[in-house]
Amino acid sequence: MHTVLKILATSTLLTLGTAAHASTYQIDKAGQHAFITFKASHLGYSYIIGHFEDFDGEFQYDENAPQASKVNVVIQAKSLDSNHAERDKHLTGEEYFDAEQHPLITFSSTGYEGAANAGQLNGELTIKGITRAVTLNVSKIGQGDDPWGGYRAGFEGNVTLSAGDYDLPGWIGDVEVNLIVEGVRQND
Repeated sequence: MHTVLKILATSTLLTLGTAAHASTYQIDKAGQHAFITFKASHLGYSYIIGHFEDFDGEFQYDENAPQASKVNVVIQAKSLDSNHAERDKHLTGEEYFDAEQHPLITFSSTGYEGAANAGQLNGELTIKGITRAVTLNVSKIGQGDDPWGGYRAGFEGNVTLSAGDYDLPGWIGDVEVNLIVEGVRQND
């Protein structure tokens, strides 16, 4: 019996010593492998589709412990691009994003529910200094070695926001936000 207990204790210690460790990934925005896009109603007749050019972030991910995943993203509000310079100036102005007073849009995760390949990422989204809890539907695109000796993981996610929740004109209604991010694993 004493020998069995020693074996169990040793195997438990070895298991704890090799417990899953979430890797940190830097979002590969510089390599143009990350996108944050939006789609909003234009007067109820059509849509405005755009994206943000300037953002940065990182995520922690371990496929063996997806519930420990974490994400932080910072977006420069002035980098909004709807393919129309005058409209972009208007949207980043006081009536909409007020980018002079609120230059950053931030997202910080608070938890993850689901499997390693798909689930819901909960977090806090701050726009114009207003923070709201949001849930993104996320799914893994893939992961593996890249041709340059690194390791990457890619995900996509989406959420529908109510413009009025962030002090944007309520007549805009819902705004669909889609994200595609590819991260490069950092040295752990």
